[in-house]
Amino acid sequence: MRVNRLSPGWRTAALATGLLALAQQVSAFYLPGIAPHDYKAGEKVELQVNSLTPSLNADNKLESVLSYSYYDERFNFCKPEGGPKSAHESLGSMLFGDRIFSSAFDVEMLKNTQCQMLCSQLVSGKSAGFINDKIMKGYNYNWLIDGLPAATVKVEDRTQQEFYSVGFGLGSAASGQILPHFNNHYDIRIQYHTLDSVHHRVVGVVVYPSSKKTRYSADTAPTCDSTEPMLLNQGKDTQVVYTYSVTWEKSDKSWATRWDDYLHAMDPKIHWFSLINSAVIVIFLSAMVGLILMRALHKDIARYNADDAEDLQEDFGWKLVHGDVFRAPQHFPMLSVILGSGYQLFWMSLTTLVIALLGFLSPSSRGSLSTAMLVLYIVYSFSAGFNAAHMYHSFGGTSLKRIVIMTMLFVPGSCCTILVIINISLMAMRSSAAAPVGALFGLMAMWFVISIPLTIAGAYFGYRRKTIDPPVRVNQIPRQIPDQPWYLKPVPSALMGGVLTFGAIFIELYFIMNSIWFHKVYYVFGFLFLVFLILVVTTAEVTVLLTYFHLCAEDYRWHWRSVYTAGASALYVFLYGVLFYFSRLRLASFASLVIYFGWMAIACLLFFVLTGAIGFVASHMFVRRIYGAIKID
Repeated sequence: MRVNRLSPGWRTAALATGLLALAQQVSAFYLPGIAPHDYKAGEKVELQVNSLTPSLNADNKLESVLSYSYYDERFNFCKPEGGPKSAHESLGSMLFGDRIFSSAFDVEMLKNTQCQMLCSQLVSGKSAGFINDKIMKGYNYNWLIDGLPAATVKVEDRTQQEFYSVGFGLGSAASGQILPHFNNHYDIRIQYHTLDSVHHRVVGVVVYPSSKKTRYSADTAPTCDSTEPMLLNQGKDTQVVYTYSVTWEKSDKSWATRWDDYLHAMDPKIHWFSLINSAVIVIFLSAMVGLILMRALHKDIARYNADDAEDLQEDFGWKLVHGDVFRAPQHFPMLSVILGSGYQLFWMSLTTLVIALLGFLSPSSRGSLSTAMLVLYIVYSFSAGFNAAHMYHSFGGTSLKRIVIMTMLFVPGSCCTILVIINISLMAMRSSAAAPVGALFGLMAMWFVISIPLTIAGAYFGYRRKTIDPPVRVNQIPRQIPDQPWYLKPVPSALMGGVLTFGAIFIELYFIMNSIWFHKVYYVFGFLFLVFLILVVTTAEVTVLLTYFHLCAEDYRWHWRSVYTAGASALYVFLYGVLFYFSRLRLASFASLVIYFGWMAIACLLFFVLTGAIGFVASHMFVRRIYGAIKID
């Protein structure tokens, strides 16, 4: 029963989880982009444009992580009459780079058009250099029709199966070309599903871009039969004629399954291999921990509790440090902050994965995943303050104000500092991914108006809660720690523990990073949920195992050791990010490097706090359990 005192505000967390899940379920069919739109023949179907994003170049490398607004003046794209209108976007969508606007395209349900002129633009030599550079770096258009992204049809090499790849090329650059070809003609093919003789639904969008040097005059309509490519001359102005065609194709695909072609698993066996690999690690660790708990610890506790005085004189190992094992560690305020922030991240991650697993975070609702994570992180600020203050008070801390300020500033403040640096780099490069002022004010308002009061309230109740009393008395004079073998010293033991935890997630980590940096839709939340559970179990077992070894070596400084051992996996995540950079990326600009490694730093910080808190909780429960089970003279 004493162990349960370490647990977070279970009632509060469970209540918040239930309310959020209920709210998501109630509003599931009314979220923007979720409910189907039934079109009638001739009804206008809006084509929206999003930021241009980098993709793989001809060498299969990513050269940039900067995105640019479709209406950046350097692109010289056609604008609708009255100017483009911004679409309503979620906070997560805005913070992570979406800039959705209306367009000049005229698309009507079931109305086919051929070689429709969009506009004619004069592209300066300077703009031509900018566009050619983006073509060479593999930039893509990103359009939306009825919430569906315009895609390119690709074929998987191994299975020869067709699938939709989100986005289509700004141009093409084959080897031997002096200048890249600029795609200025778009063959838009829209698949529709007929409900009845009147109502129709959009179920697929494919665009076949091409480069055509189209002639145009005020007296004649343009023709799209030119075989001469559109080349942008960087030494002089170039006249560019934008044209498009629209073809409606009837499909048996239902509206409910229209995302299936987009959510194509390149090799689902890899996910299963990842899951099996992680499960094997968990089984192996569970066997080792079980062996220790069932054999070594059982024998130790039985011997320590024996009435034979001769046996009592043979005490050694972890019992000898019983008077020091519950001594308050150095820098325990920071340790308490890490624990509270770790609880906050744990509940945020778990709740987000459950909501995503139940299907409430549809890919049609852009930014819903990141928005849910932000909102849940803010809501669980109460858990951060509660657990940080409770542990701080249990360690003997007396300044409630100090622990509240540290909890409010540690993780949010560190992340905001890095985000400011990233945002400055994006603004310097005139990238549309720079967060708008309104989104930043909204984020700061959530922090100051909701998160900080919740943290203060949680800290107040956590500080007033009964402290966690140790099961044994703490000695006044610390025991001398003997020399430790090399493998139990802080750095080697942390590296050994971290690699086991990292081994349980590294395959799934590849898919996550591939999805983030190559703008692919991540959807295998079932696998991710199981991997998350395996991560929690693996982290707990590895930390308990190494804590036991440290105690047997008469080293009672387990508090920070448990955090470092579990959190060392974040170091391997960062090293994996470096490997991913050299194998999959070739970033040309300093700003791209700052953005990539800035986001990696944020991810690793959050991962360290999450796994470090899990390791500390597991070790704390283990230590209290074994020392509470023996008789102390």
